[in-house]
Amino acid sequence: MVSRRDVLAGAGIASVSALTAASAFAAQSPKAAGGEPAVMKRGEYAKVPLRQDAINVSAIQSRLLSVDVKNRAATMKRSLDHVVKLIDYAQGSGEEWGGQRLWGAKQDLICLHEFPIQGFQPWNRAELNQIAFDLPGPESEVIGERAKRYGCYIAFGCYARDKDWPNHVINMSVIVGPDGNIVSKQWKARNILGSFGGIGLIGTTVYDVLDRYVEMYGWDATLPIARTDIGNIAMTAVGMEPMLYQALALKGAEIMILTVTGASNAETAIQSARMTRTYTIGVSNSVSPDNPGFVESVGARDEGTVIVDPRGVPLAKTTSHHEDIATARVPIADFRNTRAPAEFPMALLLPVFQQYQPSFQPNAFLEQLPNNYQEAGALAKQRMGRK
Repeated sequence: MVSRRDVLAGAGIASVSALTAASAFAAQSPKAAGGEPAVMKRGEYAKVPLRQDAINVSAIQSRLLSVDVKNRAATMKRSLDHVVKLIDYAQGSGEEWGGQRLWGAKQDLICLHEFPIQGFQPWNRAELNQIAFDLPGPESEVIGERAKRYGCYIAFGCYARDKDWPNHVINMSVIVGPDGNIVSKQWKARNILGSFGGIGLIGTTVYDVLDRYVEMYGWDATLPIARTDIGNIAMTAVGMEPMLYQALALKGAEIMILTVTGASNAETAIQSARMTRTYTIGVSNSVSPDNPGFVESVGARDEGTVIVDPRGVPLAKTTSHHEDIATARVPIADFRNTRAPAEFPMALLLPVFQQYQPSFQPNAFLEQLPNNYQEAGALAKQRMGRK
């Protein structure tokens, strides 16, 4: 008898698990209270009731303040204090004004970039494990206190530790809720390959440990959506990945937060919003004169942070490469009631996706955990068959 594995191998398909992912996910796919599917089906998807018809959104374009490994406590506090100050400013409630809201409206969602607290340096694994923090932990509790004070959601990126993943450092997106607690931890889906010359990134992503990740958390968690009472939120630090953004939209994302420290591009957010038909927030870092080893720009650019509507029309942009805050009002209830999702001819597309084989297969960090950027680059070249 010819097995399914033999048939797939004959078609040039390397991984049976990759093809069975869809059926496995469907079998354990969660439902919302109304019974909607987690992945969009005929325009329906999982969600929870909204607490209000429209929300105010702020995207903070902050500088990089890299933590000093040799002086972790003091420099972590310095960075965290600066982030908290900017959150207060976004809420119009600076301590300089006595902590009262004296300017602007209450913000319901505040978005920060990929590494607003720890900053970025080419740390090795031992150093990165010192820089990373636990979730929940003292750092997230400081952010949580502000979220509770203002009754808002705060989204930020970080390097995180996890007791279930010893020696790994996870590139994590975090969303804290109005009660001060973490409502969503969203691993970075994958690291970009081949864009850094002979080096690679060492923060662990879902793709780096895919099989074990799925065993532990299930297929739905590979591309998570935070289904909150201000809308369905997806947050990712993966850049230049339009198919990933589409997949998140198909899982019901209504608000997409794109954060790539040092490389965010407002144009990417604009194009993503237009293609996925979601509200999209592109959060960049500002010019950063105090980041050792890097020139001041560190990827910053004028109008680098943007809030975009589903037509691809910017609702708000930062005006320069300096620290700034973009703010816009999002009619989330009207969007949900009138949403017209993009239609995809899956009968045409699936045969191509099912036969395609990437050069870099998943699970690389289950086989070898690189200690630095050079080892990560060599691992990528080896697995991709490059010299």
